[in-house]
Amino acid sequence: MDMSNLTLIILAWELYQQGMAKSHIAERLGKHRETIHLWVKGIEGVGLLLYLERYRRAKKGPRPHRQVDPIVKRWVWALRARELDCCGQKIAYFLEREHSVRLSVPKIYEVLREKYVIRSKWKKRQRRGPVPQAERPRQVLQLDTVMFGGLYAFTGIDIYTREADILMAPALTAAYGCAFLEQAMLRRFGGYVELIQTDGGSEFKEAFLERVGAYCGRHRVARPYKKNEQAYIESFNRTVRKECLGWAHYTSEDRERCQADVEAFLERYHYHRPHLGLGLQPPLRKGG
Repeated sequence: MDMSNLTLIILAWELYQQGMAKSHIAERLGKHRETIHLWVKGIEGVGLLLYLERYRRAKKGPRPHRQVDPIVKRWVWALRARELDCCGQKIAYFLEREHSVRLSVPKIYEVLREKYVIRSKWKKRQRRGPVPQAERPRQVLQLDTVMFGGLYAFTGIDIYTREADILMAPALTAAYGCAFLEQAMLRRFGGYVELIQTDGGSEFKEAFLERVGAYCGRHRVARPYKKNEQAYIESFNRTVRKECLGWAHYTSEDRERCQADVEAFLERYHYHRPHLGLGLQPPLRKGG
């Protein structure tokens, strides 16, 4: 066992008692903040001496690796392929729901690494600059998608004018993301905006990334789990559900009908529906 960890635990506890924040303790000791949190929580529960003794005994000898049944591995790989390279959390959800098997997310990624090259979808600590604000039309455009069972709504909104566009698609792919980009920019947003912001979804990769530069000066990926960075499009998505397509599930056979419904909704949204953010005025006026 590495005895230096015991010293670090004692030092972390002393710094915590002096009022230092856990994040600062972690930075000073070269540990993850969650590690410091677990140490402090454990000491608060049983006291420093008893925690150190339990920690010392728990670290004796190598831990046996948990073996995953080959059948479960095949289920994990199949779910990864079926759900379009979804994350470990979703695989854990489907694994328990469909096969009554509970497997931790880290273990799922361990299984996936046996067959796939796993890379993070985003750089979580990447500097992305401040959240873009708009002072004029065609300055910031936010794009997103909404799932309706077997159909997906690709949505976009100019955060200044609140003009919006929608494309219904049968799959969540970069090809449809690219198709929506071209449709929205050519028929709704004037062909060019200063900044387009999306999330890190696969529908905004590959073909989409190859074309987005032709329609904007900069493409920004919103930080994960920060819904406020996509607040305008998230609000619009709720409006689409509430006033147009609802919370029903559709199939690819419903695509034409749903597209007709959203076109009628967009007509009402742009020219008739008052918007609180625009002083109870619609985004557009007839003849304007």
